[in-house]
Amino acid sequence: MTDANVITQHYTLGNLINVIRDGVEQLGKSIDEVTIDDLAPVDEFHIGGRIATEAFLDQLGITSEHHVLDVGCGLGGSSRFAAQRYGCRVTGVDLTPEYVETGNVLCKWVGLDKLIRLQVEDATALPHPAGSFDRVYMMHVGMNVADKASLVSELYRVVRPGGKVGIYDIMQISEGDLAFPVPWATEPGGSSVSPPGVYRSALESAGFNIIAERNRREFAIEFFAQLQARVSGAGGLPQLGLHILMGDSAPVKVKNMIENVSLNLVAPVELIVEKNA
Repeated sequence: MTDANVITQHYTLGNLINVIRDGVEQLGKSIDEVTIDDLAPVDEFHIGGRIATEAFLDQLGITSEHHVLDVGCGLGGSSRFAAQRYGCRVTGVDLTPEYVETGNVLCKWVGLDKLIRLQVEDATALPHPAGSFDRVYMMHVGMNVADKASLVSELYRVVRPGGKVGIYDIMQISEGDLAFPVPWATEPGGSSVSPPGVYRSALESAGFNIIAERNRREFAIEFFAQLQARVSGAGGLPQLGLHILMGDSAPVKVKNMIENVSLNLVAPVELIVEKNA
């Protein structure tokens, strides 16, 4: 994995829960009234936000009987969505302690803490026994993981036979230097973007059967266009939004991502795979 300290330093803000609490109050709500929909603009840290989460997770056939693993859960936005939508149990893991601590508080705010447990773990060395989970997914995680083979091997180990795994990552589509900083890295040394072929090779080598693949570049371009229009129409940034997680460099990170996707250097790609029963 790209050095863990580099990753946690990149994502750690230090006062995240207070900033989110202030944002909730600016919405005119108390923490007892806030919903997962209110939090979605700040806790779904991936291209497309809640819309992308819904379209992605619905492909995994999750039911209330399943125990689901959210790898690289961040603040746990997609974990909360999955628990509420499907009624399933969710374990979320992430390298950044502040994200995990904040995410567990948010789960309590919305009354989902009995279904969800977020904890600090390394995705390339998960402590869970083999076959612990019915479904596993990760969203915008592999860009920080250099060793895709070890990552995928762990996903294969912890999912049960017959279980499905979903990956929704930013992937390299064509050769060329990316503009930095981007949401997952300040400079090239913190980035481990790979082409879809690298993912497919690692997945098939681990034993997975690939059942679906979708390049979501056009969706990403539309998402960024709508994001810019909303900010412009509102005359500024919303009370809760991904700019909170990206800090002062949020405008340049978004600008660079629009450029990188528009030039077809990278794009968000979905892969849905299955482990033989």
